[in-house]
Amino acid sequence: MRFTPISRLIRRLPQRDICGPLQSRALQTNSVPKDPLAKPRKYKIPQFYDPYGHRPPPSEKIIQLAERIGELSEEERGQIMPTLSERLNLPKLQPISTDGLDMGPEGGSAGPKVEEKKAEKTAFDVKLEKFDAAAKIKVIKEVRTFTSLGLKEAKDLVEKVPVVLKQGVTKEEANDIIEKIKAAGGVAVME
Repeated sequence: MRFTPISRLIRRLPQRDICGPLQSRALQTNSVPKDPLAKPRKYKIPQFYDPYGHRPPPSEKIIQLAERIGELSEEERGQIMPTLSERLNLPKLQPISTDGLDMGPEGGSAGPKVEEKKAEKTAFDVKLEKFDAAAKIKVIKEVRTFTSLGLKEAKDLVEKVPVVLKQGVTKEEANDIIEKIKAAGGVAVME
């Protein structure tokens, strides 16, 4: 490899005094002149962080209202929010659905359980349960008719009983396959 000509070219390039734009200006010693007599800045740090900034104290009217609310009974305090939302025309809060959340064994909602209707199954699997030893060849031939398997693959599949022969078929097609297997001497079920 020839690195020497490239290294000579790099050495001949003019050197810049100021670094490129990708480097921080704080790291460049010649960009900001420093005052050797300057003292470090002292910042006033608050006791606690308030994201909303300084707020004025509540008015006398608000303080009296808070005292009156504190004197109310538990039932009367429970009626404050519905009355205020009605009076101020606030939008009603929609309940949050917890259908997709795992709420643990205790559930999550105290409301009545809604029974979900099970969707009817549209795709079925045909499973070969067993077959007569004398009818093995007939069962292999029937398996080859509704699958696209060769003789050896169909034989290996039939010998692995119980095994799923066909997946995702309609109910009519599954019943047709089960009848053909039964006629050949095997026992198949629909799952």
